[in-house]
Amino acid sequence: MSGPHAEDGGADAAGVRARGVGVTLGERPVLADVSLSAGRGAWLAVIGPNGAGKSTLLRAVAGLIPAEGAVFVNGVPVRALRPRDRARLVAYAPQSPALPPDMTVYEYALLGRTPYIAYLGRESARDREVTGSVLERLDLDAFASRPLGHLSGGERQRVVLARALAQQAPVLLLDEPTTALDLGHQQQVMDLVDQLRVADRLTVVTTLHDLTLAGQYADTLVLLAGGRAVAAGTPDQVLTEPLLARHFGARVRVGPAPDGRPLVHLVRLGGARA
Repeated sequence: MSGPHAEDGGADAAGVRARGVGVTLGERPVLADVSLSAGRGAWLAVIGPNGAGKSTLLRAVAGLIPAEGAVFVNGVPVRALRPRDRARLVAYAPQSPALPPDMTVYEYALLGRTPYIAYLGRESARDREVTGSVLERLDLDAFASRPLGHLSGGERQRVVLARALAQQAPVLLLDEPTTALDLGHQQQVMDLVDQLRVADRLTVVTTLHDLTLAGQYADTLVLLAGGRAVAAGTPDQVLTEPLLARHFGARVRVGPAPDGRPLVHLVRLGGARA
């Protein structure tokens, strides 16, 4: 391989691997010695209480902020890549991006094709085809000509995901992809990501506040608390009542769904009913 040297391991290097990631913002340490691994076609969810460093970890994995440690995508060190080359390997959808209010839904989603369009060039028929297909699958095709400033919060969230999916990168990083979505669109987005993961063998890494969603869709979970990974493993191993009580300060019950995956229920503390 030309350019940055690939990590040894051949096919085993496919996917995303982070080793000893640490991030300091200003003078405040946000992450310390965090490692994770998700192979090709796997779904890893990063969970944890507010302020644990979940979004910062995703930005570090994407190569968007300075960080200690090493991050490899398909065996290639992310921080050694030019932004254009990195965007062909990693698609990142932030939780609350700044959206130009006068840009249309279609124009914004088409930005996901930028890594494939020549400098000073125009999009190809293939770029338009991919963008249109993504908008249709996210139930956004009817909004293609609508300005971003005229969308609801849930619609904007789906447009951000559309831009990331249009990149067709092998690794998809999604920061709270279901924020502001109603129940039906939460399921639609999560099912679509899952279908694309299986069909195209994408590696998906998400941050999620909803622990039941994380347990239903992810193969592996990493629990962050205080900027460190305090637990990692399958949903059954991480979504346990003692771990959730300790790190979230919540009283919960964890039971199996019909498919055997864990469901997390809050337990009412009591008090009189109205």
